[in-house]
Amino acid sequence: MKAIWNGLVLAESDHTELVEGNHYFPPETLNRDCFRQSDRHTTCPWKGVASYYDITDGRETVRNAAWYYPDPKPAAANIRDHVAFYGMVKIEK
Repeated sequence: MKAIWNGLVLAESDHTELVEGNHYFPPETLNRDCFRQSDRHTTCPWKGVASYYDITDGRETVRNAAWYYPDPKPAAANIRDHVAFYGMVKIEK
């Protein structure tokens, strides 16, 4: 699977975790040059507190375009630190 935005491959992995229709990419598969930590946090009742990343190509930045769970609840332990993306990021096989 690949996560692509503005022609950039943000993440690429042979294995993602599929949760609620979202592909969660392992943290080691991210192109870290494209990510900036955001100050946004939200809470999911069963996954826990999500943290967010802005994504950038050096010219354009999309705020809070990706999210992850650094300390998920036990039911979501399989996605710890894995990153999912909003719809502006294309997910391809």
